[in-house]
Amino acid sequence: MPIFHLFLVALVQGVTEFLPVSSSGHLILLPRLTGLDDQGLAVDVAAHVGTLGAVVWVFRHDVGRALAGIPPLLRGRIDGQNAWLALCLAIATVPVLLAGLLLKLSGLDGALRSTAVVGWSTIVFGLLLYWADHSGGRDRSAERWRLSDALVMGCAQILALIPGTSRSGITITAGRKLGYDRTDAARLSMLMSVPVIAASGLLLSLDVAAQADMDMAHDMVLVAAFSFVAAFVALKLMFRLLRSVSFTPYVIYRLCLGTLLLWIAYT
Repeated sequence: MPIFHLFLVALVQGVTEFLPVSSSGHLILLPRLTGLDDQGLAVDVAAHVGTLGAVVWVFRHDVGRALAGIPPLLRGRIDGQNAWLALCLAIATVPVLLAGLLLKLSGLDGALRSTAVVGWSTIVFGLLLYWADHSGGRDRSAERWRLSDALVMGCAQILALIPGTSRSGITITAGRKLGYDRTDAARLSMLMSVPVIAASGLLLSLDVAAQADMDMAHDMVLVAAFSFVAAFVALKLMFRLLRSVSFTPYVIYRLCLGTLLLWIAYT
């Protein structure tokens, strides 16, 4: 696969994975605007690995705390903040994993991947983000993440199985409505992405393991590296902007993107 094609896919996936915009919408637009072929499952796996590496690196302190909390949690002890964080992440992850498995087994996952569905989801959930961002309080802290809030955000994450919703967008929406400020809502959303991306990447990798060859391995390494850099820059930029800017620019962008996708779908 040409390096330029790999770079474009990695750039789109890496940037849109964590911003509250629709990665599905961008991946639909990419071949339409460039005339490029579908990148294939192996490249998708590599892009997931790259974006996972970026979020783990940026939030390495929190990820380390969660990992350190797993052993006492497995022993049935919640005797510190590390174990509490690990428990909250587990509770936030289970709903979407179960829902995703049911969706895949039912065969409905492919039926949702239409341009019209992505367009409408991009618009509707963008407006929902705007509402939550401007009506949500700021009285809760990520350092005191509640189990009930983790469950609510985890259930909201199920909606991300609808293409166009945006996993980060819907979890940030839930976090803002629950009363977490913009930075804390985004931080919790990013931490929630680690087990989800890891699980989906593992599932996808099982599908491509038997097909791997040297050329494919070369492409996957390049895409993973490009995705890591793109996701790293996107994360740093978003958190810097959140100190002074609301989510409104992302909402406006979603409305424009969704409108373009609906125009493509219905013309």
